[in-house]
Amino acid sequence: MISKESIIYVAGHRGMVGSAICQRLQDLGYGHILTRTHAELDLLNQQAVREFFSREKPDYVVIAAAKVGGIYANDTFPADFIYQNLMIEANLVHEAWQVGVKDLLFLGSSCIYPKFAEQPMKEKALLTGVLESTNEPYAISKIAGIKLCESYNRQYGTSYRSVMPTNLYGINDNFHPKNSHVIPALLRRFHESKIDNAPEIKVWGTGTAKREFLYVTDMAEACVHVMCLKQEIYAKNTQPMLSHINVGTGQDVTIKELAGTISDVVGYQGEIIWDSNMPDGTPRKLMDVSRLKSLGWEAKTGLREGLEMTYRWFTQQEQ
Repeated sequence: MISKESIIYVAGHRGMVGSAICQRLQDLGYGHILTRTHAELDLLNQQAVREFFSREKPDYVVIAAAKVGGIYANDTFPADFIYQNLMIEANLVHEAWQVGVKDLLFLGSSCIYPKFAEQPMKEKALLTGVLESTNEPYAISKIAGIKLCESYNRQYGTSYRSVMPTNLYGINDNFHPKNSHVIPALLRRFHESKIDNAPEIKVWGTGTAKREFLYVTDMAEACVHVMCLKQEIYAKNTQPMLSHINVGTGQDVTIKELAGTISDVVGYQGEIIWDSNMPDGTPRKLMDVSRLKSLGWEAKTGLREGLEMTYRWFTQQEQ
């Protein structure tokens, strides 16, 4: 259990996940949450990160900072995705260790698993096959982050833990027209099509790919749950070099089903056209969440409920 007096540094506190983790910690009574904006601390700058840790000396570190994006962004900027994510995690993990931080939580991604991994994907599927090509650089950086944490644990006796979330969505998501993930991208497009009274909307792919989605507030609760697990319990349920834990709902839907639900939530009345010339990505990405369930946590928010809350938040920002 983390002491309520602990100084907890949350890297990436302005992002969707980081902001939700900060809110969850505050709700639980943690009053010493340390944050820095990109303007205040460039996580790609090792010297700046070193000086920050030497000065602030946090007790706990949460790495929710990352360069993220959807298929288009990953496919267009692969060098940015692998370089920036490698630098962020390497600087934060190493400099945390340098000042004696014993406890750290690293947030990865379900894209670490092979493209054709057996479904649902168990933690042991890591490094057993070829990755999805469209986001391989990002996936490689996240795999490196897991192994970075595990290596410091082996060599230095730290308790650096990793959680692998499924596809996340919710308030504070990125709704950029090109660089967003599937749910915010579709919510925005259906919303704009409704406003414009567009008779039809074209969506990438065939709609047959299946995806699992987790509401960000649930993710934040899972993160704090894993953070607070006693070390002997965490170690008992993991392995030294296979220590990450999946976080998800254990349920998935086709993209076609997702689009239909979003259309209904938004109130769009037009026709959905599927562009089969565009990529579907990985055929299916369903997480096996039995490990986390055995450790006492399950997702609470249903997909439609989460979509309704997310769309309500989005429309409030548009006003």
